[in-house]
Amino acid sequence: MGLMDWFKHGVGEMMVARPDDAKSHVVWKHADPTIPMKSQLTVEADEKAVFFRDGKVMATLGPGRHTLDTSNLPFLSELIDRFTGGNVFIAEVFFVNVREHTGIKFGGRVGHVEDPKSGVPVETMVHGEFSFKVTDPEQLIVGLVGMGRAESYTVRSWMKEQVLKVIRDRIGELLVKNKWPLLDVTSGAYTEEIERDVIAGLSEHVESYGIQIVRLGNFVIAIDDEDGDNLKKLYTDAAYLKTVGGVGAWQRFAAGKAMMGAGEGMSKGGGGAGGDLGGAGLLGGAGLGVGLGMAQMLVGDRGGGQMLAPATAGVVCGACGASVAPGRFCSKCGESLAAKPEAEEKEASAGFCTDCGAALGPDAKFCGQCGKKRPD
Repeated sequence: MGLMDWFKHGVGEMMVARPDDAKSHVVWKHADPTIPMKSQLTVEADEKAVFFRDGKVMATLGPGRHTLDTSNLPFLSELIDRFTGGNVFIAEVFFVNVREHTGIKFGGRVGHVEDPKSGVPVETMVHGEFSFKVTDPEQLIVGLVGMGRAESYTVRSWMKEQVLKVIRDRIGELLVKNKWPLLDVTSGAYTEEIERDVIAGLSEHVESYGIQIVRLGNFVIAIDDEDGDNLKKLYTDAAYLKTVGGVGAWQRFAAGKAMMGAGEGMSKGGGGAGGDLGGAGLLGGAGLGVGLGMAQMLVGDRGGGQMLAPATAGVVCGACGASVAPGRFCSKCGESLAAKPEAEEKEASAGFCTDCGAALGPDAKFCGQCGKKRPD
């Protein structure tokens, strides 16, 4: 080794600092545990230096240039190597970055979340970014990183898993508790509320490691395009029914849609080679009826705010005008339901049975549900 090489090596041993290529690391460990007395320790403005000996924290130094001497740093006297005559002390020195680390990307599947407005389970995903910072360097090393050579990606990877885990728990809970429609959530209407709740939930998971999640950025909850289209269709049908109002309006709407569905199935030749109407045609209409039944459930009580209500079939009493269950007498006023006042005659001529309320074809002479003869 030449004189200059020896000089450079000696000067390097006297300087203890984080190299430039390690500035982005959350935790960086100084390679050599034997440090000459009176070495110069440089701690940058955004970091702290933690001294360990035999697995115990000896001291933590803040930003600045520190001369490692027992005269100004008394704790070093416990680290001196007696075999060197007091010229060297032995310690493991960790540099911990305490600034806010931003732009940490995360994402994944949340799972099937039930939409409170429709009751339909929808596949939900989330992606975005978050930032964190170290609040307790000593606890981070002891509790999470360990005493070996630290790799920053392990800290970030662990943080991503914690964020995603809490989001999975909190999104489902918030939707049920607050009855937020899922389409409103995916539009970003409740992003701030979700962010606050998720950050609060994360605290109990990361505080014990000396870490704080500061904020979520570019935070998006998304659902599958097909699921989104289905929800929009259900919401649209519900809005229509709320506009026209009433059970009678629903019956007319459902009957018309079911007939359209049956007609579409018949035009495609049904389920068999001979155009069997018991196949795809009628089943297609029935399937549509099921979908419309779900839309009817969305109508509910327009005044009380309830969104879910069971579908009920009924007839209109000619005496009091109430919509009641089919039978011989009105459950509201007690009058006979067999009577055919003028209003009911008009309803019958419009294509509905006066006894059971079922839809009648334009040429039907008898009701296909109850067998009642259609008035002339």
